[in-house]
Amino acid sequence: MASQDGAAVSRAPAKELVTIADTRGGVLAAVATYGSWGVLPLLFHQLTPVDPVLVVAHRTLWSLVFVTALLGIGGRFAEVRAVLTDPRSLRTMFISALLLGCNWLLYVWAVQSGRVLEASLGYFINPLVNVAIGIVLLGEKQNRWQTVAIVIAAVAIVIQGVALGTLPLVSLGLALTFGFYGYFRKTVSAPSAIGLFVETLLLSPLALAFAVYSWVMHGPGALTDPYILTLVIFTGPATAIPLLFFAYAVRQLRMTTIGMFQYISPSLQFLIGVLVFVEHLSPVGLLSFALIWVSLVIFTVDGLRRRPGAAR
Repeated sequence: MASQDGAAVSRAPAKELVTIADTRGGVLAAVATYGSWGVLPLLFHQLTPVDPVLVVAHRTLWSLVFVTALLGIGGRFAEVRAVLTDPRSLRTMFISALLLGCNWLLYVWAVQSGRVLEASLGYFINPLVNVAIGIVLLGEKQNRWQTVAIVIAAVAIVIQGVALGTLPLVSLGLALTFGFYGYFRKTVSAPSAIGLFVETLLLSPLALAFAVYSWVMHGPGALTDPYILTLVIFTGPATAIPLLFFAYAVRQLRMTTIGMFQYISPSLQFLIGVLVFVEHLSPVGLLSFALIWVSLVIFTVDGLRRRPGAAR
């Protein structure tokens, strides 16, 4: 009896160590995910000589090639068939693929046009857009602090509009396309890698058609430069690898914990826009970002307070 108790005691610390290791691995994966997304402007800025539509076309095709190889190695094509043979899932993923393609195109165009700060603003307000979508389309209950956060964000958008002389269409476009992309993807039970494969597969006819059209009408252009061509090919793994890290992080961490890391990406984009690309940030624009940060602090603290076990 004593030996059994001793074995149970010895197993408990081992199990706890495994849990701690998994959590640390999840944290590292989350940091790698959002850190990778945060530095993407550096990659797409190098591809400025290439038309943004062509960049997205190549990103789609090379992502498909890379994910196909990964799924082949993992023997996961049965999961792909399950999605492709389900008409409802296929229709939903066709919509999510179009939203993802629009998001990619708008983001690449924004980076190449010197609008990294507007892009970062879009991803700062994305969590609040997700809350609004949940309230309007999913019937989720809205509490007082969520309302305060959304109102502050709306004021920030108005102020940003005053600073720009027009509505921040790039920011709103990125937030809305990615927010609705998440909404439609949420309704399909497909892991990240499977979902990316199906989405890029659905987009690939358009991507391939435009790549061929561009080659016939304009020739290879900047793609004759080996450096540019290498970067274009690299957009595939640069898209897929963070998603794989994200899938691992989601398995190891609470979603509220994951939510704490999502601000790494727009924060890095903001710093890159200001410090690397030296984009102009007016006092009014800075006030807009400050209000967004205040709204996100309220949103995050409220989420942590309502987290299961927060009272303990």
